[in-house]
Amino acid sequence: MRRPVRGFSLIEVVITMAIIALLASIAAPLTETVVRRGKEQDLKRALYQVRDAIDAYKIAADAGHIEKSLSGSGYPPSLQELVDGVRDLRSVKGNRIYFLRRIPRDPFADSRLSALESWGLRSYTSPADDPRAGEDVFDVYSLARGTGLNGIPYREW
Repeated sequence: MRRPVRGFSLIEVVITMAIIALLASIAAPLTETVVRRGKEQDLKRALYQVRDAIDAYKIAADAGHIEKSLSGSGYPPSLQELVDGVRDLRSVKGNRIYFLRRIPRDPFADSRLSALESWGLRSYTSPADDPRAGEDVFDVYSLARGTGLNGIPYREW
């Protein structure tokens, strides 16, 4: 009497590999979308943090808590000033007001750029459709080329 041979036939192995390949080809684009969505969430968060700090600086300048030149707009002269802080005019001891702990990085920017260099800067006198840097920082925008999952280019977020 012969014992039955145990194991898988070649056809069973080939069919199993085909099913695994099919599932992997379906999952690959999904993982790319998940990673991209995560970067977009990071971009939204970073833009909110920087813009919130710029607005807080402007409110403090308009309230007279920090020094503002007569011809100035009241917006910070650079993003770095939000991190370095400015002298609080209400404090006798010369305390400083800080608006950011650090400058967040644009997640879509080139990794060789510093966090400060990863953003495009728009001055108060610059038009919205043609943002340019100037004497102050009124707004920031992403320098990344491409369009978000929502169909809006990253530069317009």
